[in-house]
Amino acid sequence: MSKQYIMGNGAIALGALSAGVNLVSGYPGTPSSEIIETISGYPHEGMYVEWSVNEKAAMEVAAAAAYSGARAMVTMKQVGLNVASDPLMSLAYVGVKGGMVVVSADDPGPISSQTEQDTRRFAEFARIPVFDPSSPEEAYEMVRDAFDFSEKYRTPVILRPTTRVDHAYATVDVPDSFSAKSFEGFVKDSKKWVIFPRLSYINHAMIEKRNTDIGEDFSSCRFNAFSGSSEKAVVATGVSYAYASEFLKDHPGIRLIKVGTPYPLPESFLLRALEGVREVLCFEELSPYIEESLLKLIGKHHLDLTVRGKLTGDVPHSGENDADSARRIISRFLGIEPLGEETDLSDAPVPPMRPPVLCAGCPHRASFYAVKQAMKGKKAYFCGDIGCYTLGNAMPLDMVDTCLCMGAGITMAQGFNHMDPDAVAISFTGDSTFFASGITGVVNAVYNAADMIVCILDNSTTAMTGHQPHPGTGRNLMASPVEKISIEKILSAAGVRKVLTVDPLDLGASVAAVKECAALKGVKAIIFKSPCVAMTRPAGKCEIDAAKCITCRKCIREIGCPALIMEGESVAIDLNLCTGCGLCSQICPTGAIG
Repeated sequence: MSKQYIMGNGAIALGALSAGVNLVSGYPGTPSSEIIETISGYPHEGMYVEWSVNEKAAMEVAAAAAYSGARAMVTMKQVGLNVASDPLMSLAYVGVKGGMVVVSADDPGPISSQTEQDTRRFAEFARIPVFDPSSPEEAYEMVRDAFDFSEKYRTPVILRPTTRVDHAYATVDVPDSFSAKSFEGFVKDSKKWVIFPRLSYINHAMIEKRNTDIGEDFSSCRFNAFSGSSEKAVVATGVSYAYASEFLKDHPGIRLIKVGTPYPLPESFLLRALEGVREVLCFEELSPYIEESLLKLIGKHHLDLTVRGKLTGDVPHSGENDADSARRIISRFLGIEPLGEETDLSDAPVPPMRPPVLCAGCPHRASFYAVKQAMKGKKAYFCGDIGCYTLGNAMPLDMVDTCLCMGAGITMAQGFNHMDPDAVAISFTGDSTFFASGITGVVNAVYNAADMIVCILDNSTTAMTGHQPHPGTGRNLMASPVEKISIEKILSAAGVRKVLTVDPLDLGASVAAVKECAALKGVKAIIFKSPCVAMTRPAGKCEIDAAKCITCRKCIREIGCPALIMEGESVAIDLNLCTGCGLCSQICPTGAIG
């Protein structure tokens, strides 16, 4: 054994490796991405790892491994669980043979997500057990126990870390080497593995009985604990337990109850933990899940107990908890003065504003600008998608009218076209998103005779989540050479009328391509192909000829590149940021930029 100081996601990865995991699949998404990236750094015999094209594919790949008796883990963020929900709901009914752990990383805040959805709700809906770690160390231990519970009860098990657990650092003891679990292999049995209505009916009854047993098992689980003795108690889960525990160190007599396995509810444990308690505060993030569970428990057992939390306005419904909020909320609940004083920041300088913006030299900026120029004077709808290019909504580009979820840009553009056929419907989708969830939308557009332009912003990576590979990059996580999948060929095979590929940094050619497609009826596609500037920086920097510059500021006003700045009354280029992409030189009316 050795000690490693590692990120929470790394702890989850090492926990899975120490449990003998055979297969790991997933789709990148903050805050979960580093789990698979860590696992890929420990290759060994009998272990397979992949970035799947989306979460649904990842879930189904892992399911086959678990059917074979192997240990499988699948990773995603909370919105990815929506994509994977179809196979997950059925897996609850069919069950598994080998351990299967589904890591769904929630994002309170939200810091980098469309929603603040709570995976505990999903676990209850799917009737699948869930573990809720409060620290990286606990996440390491929980993922190992989750595999054991999965095999014991033949069900997938969810691990629900949150951003502050995923990205916190801690020291964990890990084995010096890893070995994958030996397993029997898939045994054919259509009565078990083929989901039919009769089987689902029988298994649904089995699931409800099994979950009662799991709740009892959880009641003696090491991840549920309480301390202190008082008539007032605090119940906390996940990272909120860490905040509450830190505050209550100064009040050791107050009862603190940790629920590390929120579903199925460990009823027997909670009944023991609540003995002698008259009032309880539920301190948790996102939904009032434990609070509502306690209210049901009180009604079921006719307990004389008052529950406070989100439903009573004592804890905020949205956003993250932290050490300061724990101090305020718990002090108010206990009716005590908080120890110490909050730091007075009234004299602190206001930090500079740093709005999210496309990187200097990002080819997506050039793609948006080309479409904007080509569509001047025309009514157009610009449907965005999930990725770096969502930042195309920022001024001065202002080129993203909608952004719903991954892949929706293409299909929403179809909806606008059918409702307003006189306008030009344009979608923007990244190359990784195209493979993840865009192909279906293209097929739907062709099949239903839409009139639209599909813009694929191809920077040859999954830039938003850390530059992971995808099917168009020619490499995967197993380090074996793979065929690049051609976006052009997919679009042509799907029946797209015109497919053009241009370099977005060639402004003239890009504008011409958009105008050519706009003049045609049917589904057209433009692939704006240029590598991510964070991976392949162009040579050289741009410079301004002061004698030619008329300080019109068109370069600053129209493209919003952070490398273009004002120094006094003069336009200047920040050479620390400039990548020499040359877009500004193509729009300067006097040719002052070279």
